[in-house]
Amino acid sequence: MNPISRQSFTIGRLARATGCKVQTIRFYEQIGLLPPPTRSEGNQRLYTEAGAERLCFVRHCRELGFSLDAIRELLSLADHPDRPCAAADRIAETHLRDVEQRIARLRALQTELRRMIAECRGGRIADCRIIEVLADHRHCLSEDHARVQRMGCSEAEGTPYPSGAVTAPSRSGTKAEMARKRERPSPSR
Repeated sequence: MNPISRQSFTIGRLARATGCKVQTIRFYEQIGLLPPPTRSEGNQRLYTEAGAERLCFVRHCRELGFSLDAIRELLSLADHPDRPCAAADRIAETHLRDVEQRIARLRALQTELRRMIAECRGGRIADCRIIEVLADHRHCLSEDHARVQRMGCSEAEGTPYPSGAVTAPSRSGTKAEMARKRERPSPSR
């Protein structure tokens, strides 16, 4: 019997113990977040308790939204416990600022979506405020959500449509068309 097998985990056992998928464990190995495990005589991966703890650390970092690069830096710091923690503080503070900015953008999205829904009176799609706002970014209250969503849009042309889109969605109920309809005299009966 292999003496290491009593204190080691197979990849399946490690996955069950940590709640992490086998493919994810392999991925973390490939990118260097987890050290290569030892192998059994049958070439099965064998993880130590320290490897399992490291995986739990990585998993917790991912649950908190840290990037893989930040996790790599944090692991490097954790591997040198006598170093000052200023670098870890900086990484966490940077991540906190990113999270706060993301929350602010999500709040702007929430406000915009609530407004769109509140302004829609139901009825026909031709008169739908939701479709109107989605078709033309100029109807939005805020540009905040545009920074996140704008990738692939043609700002040079001033259109909020993805590059590759030939034209804006066709609608018969735009504000300009509705205004023209109101200006026309109604046919007398």
